[in-house]
Amino acid sequence: MRDIENVLICGLGAIGSIYADKIKNAKILVDNERLELYKRNPTTFNGKVMDLDYILPGCTDFKADLIIIATKYDGLSDAIKNINNFVGDNTLILSLLNGVTSEKYIAERYGAEKVVYSYFIGHSAVREGRNITQDGVNTIVMGKNERIQKYFDKVGINYEVPDDIIRSMWLKFMLNVSSNQTTALMRLTFGEMLNNKKCMEFVVNVMREVQTIAKAEGVNDTETMIDDALESLKMMCPEGKTSMLQDVEAGRKTEVDMFAGVMIELGKKHNIPTPYNNVLKELIEIY
Repeated sequence: MRDIENVLICGLGAIGSIYADKIKNAKILVDNERLELYKRNPTTFNGKVMDLDYILPGCTDFKADLIIIATKYDGLSDAIKNINNFVGDNTLILSLLNGVTSEKYIAERYGAEKVVYSYFIGHSAVREGRNITQDGVNTIVMGKNERIQKYFDKVGINYEVPDDIIRSMWLKFMLNVSSNQTTALMRLTFGEMLNNKKCMEFVVNVMREVQTIAKAEGVNDTETMIDDALESLKMMCPEGKTSMLQDVEAGRKTEVDMFAGVMIELGKKHNIPTPYNNVLKELIEIY
């Protein structure tokens, strides 16, 4: 099978911009409305205006070897539809969305053989309008795939391949469900959250709900997930803010449906109560 050469990036927000900056020849998928917006107000990444090669969904003369989806959750449905013309026999798809459901939806449309499980970890990027700042601490965690690994080595993209990508994704989901939602409500940085004993008791109770759902979903080694998640939180920049807190502060739509919403749905599926996530969803939706 051919090496990866043609790359399509769908989503030019805080995470998509990181990889649009790293992959200089990538095509950036946009609709007509965003194309006009980006022409008028180009994306600036770490102080430098990005010179990007945009492509519209209706284009029929380009097939991607690799598609990176980096939209918000509410943009996933459009992304799945808009990449259609660019998916060929050898295309692989990485979804860097938070959560544990996007790969399922992509696979339903294009086939599980094209989807490589993955997620993004790193220090939060700060997005103010079209200006994005990120300190360079960023990694794609993914399932083993030699074609993608060879390409990432070539272009200098940080990646990790854990022994169990599904457990790793659920661990990240646990972090997002517990810390993103809590800090968004309480308007706390990572450091403020970690130093507030009562807040951390609440966070751990949210983690327990994720742990119980993960076990019901067949995830391995759920017994140690909370300890692992707490250790990961301690490594975050104390002054950093979760992406959901940034969304709330900027008046943007949050990803509560992907966090508490999915937890509530899975709780109903397995007949498992999710009271903490029920409350989180209700309160965040007030914003």
